[in-house]
Amino acid sequence: MASNSKETNSEDVTKEEGAFQTENIIKTKEDKDREKEKEEKKESLTGGPTSMIHRSGSRPQLDLSGAAIHGNFEERNPIILLPNQSDDISHLALDIGGSLIKLVYFSRHAESTDDKRKNSFKKRFAITNGNRRSYPILGGRLHFVKFETGKINECLDFISSKQLHCGRVDSPLWRPASQTSDDIVIKATGGGAHKYADLFRERLGVSLEKEDEMDCLVAGANFLLKAIRHEAFTHMEGQKEFIQIDQNDLFPYLLVNVGSGVSIIKVDGYGKFQRVSGTNVGGGTYWGLGRLLTQCKSFDELLELSQRGDNSQLDMLVGDIYGGLDYSKIGLSASTIASSFGRTISEDKELSDYRPEDISLSLLRMISYNIGQISYLNALRYGLKRIFFGGFFIRGHAYTMDTISFAVHFWSKGEMEAMFLRHEGYLGALGAFMSYEKHGLDDLRAHQLVERFPMGAPYVGGKIHGPPLGNLNEKISWMEKFIEKGTEITAPVPIGLPGTTGMGGFERPSARGSVLKPDSSAKLNIGVLHLVPSLDVFPLLQDPDSYEPNTIDLSHSELEYWFTVLTGHLPDLVDKAVASEGGTEDAKRRGDAFARAFSAHLARLMEEPAAYGKFGLANLLELREECLREFQFNDAYITIKQRENEASLAVLPDLLMELDSMNEEDRLLALIEGVLAANIFDWGSRACVDLYHEGTIIEIYRMSRKKMKRPWRVDDFDMFKKRMLTNKKEKPYKRALLFVDNSGADVVLGMIPLARELLRRGTEVVLVANSLPALNDVTANELPEIVAEAAKHCDTLRKAAEAGGLLLDAMVGIQDELKDGTVSVPLMVVENGCGSPCIDLRQVSNELAALAKDADLVILEGMGRALHTNLNARFRCDALKLAMIKNQRLAEKLFNGNIYDCICRFEPSD
Repeated sequence: MASNSKETNSEDVTKEEGAFQTENIIKTKEDKDREKEKEEKKESLTGGPTSMIHRSGSRPQLDLSGAAIHGNFEERNPIILLPNQSDDISHLALDIGGSLIKLVYFSRHAESTDDKRKNSFKKRFAITNGNRRSYPILGGRLHFVKFETGKINECLDFISSKQLHCGRVDSPLWRPASQTSDDIVIKATGGGAHKYADLFRERLGVSLEKEDEMDCLVAGANFLLKAIRHEAFTHMEGQKEFIQIDQNDLFPYLLVNVGSGVSIIKVDGYGKFQRVSGTNVGGGTYWGLGRLLTQCKSFDELLELSQRGDNSQLDMLVGDIYGGLDYSKIGLSASTIASSFGRTISEDKELSDYRPEDISLSLLRMISYNIGQISYLNALRYGLKRIFFGGFFIRGHAYTMDTISFAVHFWSKGEMEAMFLRHEGYLGALGAFMSYEKHGLDDLRAHQLVERFPMGAPYVGGKIHGPPLGNLNEKISWMEKFIEKGTEITAPVPIGLPGTTGMGGFERPSARGSVLKPDSSAKLNIGVLHLVPSLDVFPLLQDPDSYEPNTIDLSHSELEYWFTVLTGHLPDLVDKAVASEGGTEDAKRRGDAFARAFSAHLARLMEEPAAYGKFGLANLLELREECLREFQFNDAYITIKQRENEASLAVLPDLLMELDSMNEEDRLLALIEGVLAANIFDWGSRACVDLYHEGTIIEIYRMSRKKMKRPWRVDDFDMFKKRMLTNKKEKPYKRALLFVDNSGADVVLGMIPLARELLRRGTEVVLVANSLPALNDVTANELPEIVAEAAKHCDTLRKAAEAGGLLLDAMVGIQDELKDGTVSVPLMVVENGCGSPCIDLRQVSNELAALAKDADLVILEGMGRALHTNLNARFRCDALKLAMIKNQRLAEKLFNGNIYDCICRFEPSD
């Protein structure tokens, strides 16, 4: 094969009119240009004569005319809205292939900046909004959609209905009033970018700008491997294992794109790659020969046949040659294929005597084995260990991936692995998206991407079903329609029969493979990527690269148990959610829809545990919360939380008086006992929900306190006491981060008194709470009011709350104290960046990350944050993990203990 080379580097720049060409420009010239840019920007924002700013390199011109500060003018790095910036609205790209059209589009959204407390807090601690640019990245969602090319009009209707070609998704601020559709250019790759250009112009009034397919393929792969955790996976004997790629050791790698033919590309860096080999025996060969030999009408039909096939009916195996025995001397088993279709030589049969299913599988394995072997030889040639496979031929098909993996493993003697990508069908479309000169993705990191799986999201896999569900009412109506028909709602990624269109194709293929999972269940779901620039990695993690939040992986047996637990809890959760919305008919309708949707998610995971990528218990619990929010239940336990907060605050003064009457050793023990006892209030635990029938919240709390008998199941209290009280060499902690759990007694009678003790010892305290509601967990938005009520009964809390900006009436006084340098030790509240009962410390709010840098104590409280996640997490500072175990299976599995056992684990820093 001829070797075509494509090399690009940082010297390749866009040579637009007015843009600087960076070649041969010396540093002093760059400095002058940079200063000139700053002056021009300053003038334009202050009404000066200049309204355009030239940026060197590949950045296009910024149109600053009409620019305005968005939000608080006093913020250190405020967001700037550019209403006339035309090239910043580009957010749709296409890969138009022979059988499928892949869309990638970006919908923007801006976070509110009207929170006075948060703005004051950011100003005081010099916390920026995380933007690295002089143009705004507001965050948003990256969507993935597929259509059949033969139904291109459905694709055009979808683009038109959402006005994707007009830049009007979610944020009209990005659409210049002066721009018409005739000016709009959409990036596209694939052969259809040429074939259908006139149709796009006729139907949508837009121009398609064609991008090189190989450029797009490599750019898309690089983005996925850089930005998405566990994007890559291996597939051996039907089992998927997700792989975390070291970003510092990504290059070089081999990218094998299996379409009609096969291109083998050596990727050396961003924009640096070379096609080093290939073969004309690929997907087109399989489809062409298969069509001739089996009379199949579609590629997917041919793949479906292979799942029921037995290739030993046509292939000559090693065992056929050696009397059913292995050829162990050279490592060949009896079932190894010695010659594809070789068995037909010695049989007096016609083509019609062979089953189409067997022919399809024999063809599939012949071509897949050869692709795997050729890829291995090229990797060996260039000394590469990583081979990524993608393209139209793969399509998430279990047999195909298994066969390629076997070939690479066999020929490399286990030294190399074939790897596949969850988003592999979207490499070209992603690359086309990134060919926009300002796509907003190049600075993103894995911790700023959150994948969610809404019901009715764009569908991927198997036959294509047309547009995703448009809105909530449409989604609920669709579900109700299926219930009325008696049809089971199975999964957010349906597989339909040929000819099925629209939303009606939820029939499952009747075929079941005997070895691997059928294609329908083996496929991986593709969600919506939420781009959240305000997320950061928790800086106190000892080793962020090896950190794994989930304590328990969801193996099939483990998933089955939690499936039962969550299904059993579902009716009560629906009742609470409906009640939180006043019990209206609309709320009941949404509650039913939520129950069906979440049940479908659970069923999908039971069918294929890897369907949503690498999934642990924390991810499963977060999926439930996201599903609630999807059906507009924003806080299902709001009424219960308010009632329990009021009851707990009523008895707080008596508790504080009791604590103050103790000596410091007894008080510290009572405080830790109080945290553990109050942690019993958890509406996510069936056992704890049952306790509510036995008494009031205060009665249950007192009962729990009385049962606090040491030693606990894990009891490091004496180590913590030594550090707090008796080790005089150690100074008091400078700043403590307290990750709080539930509302009511948990936070009011447990964590606030502990925070008060730390404050009295001169330690700054940061209460870290959820950004969004989850079960009865307290949120950062609710905490200031709770603290303000508690502060009415305690001078220590009042002064600390004032110093931390929690009492808005005292904000003026705080500014005066800042000037005088007499500010008290502060009590602060910060969002953790998530809306789940658990927490992944690789994705926390930038406010929390900023405050964590000066912290020397982390306290994680509750099952979700200290047991389900982060039990094995290690930190750069001292850590205290406190929880009552409210699940018998968890107690046995983690600690060989029992329900209501307590955990007090103290981990000093190294």
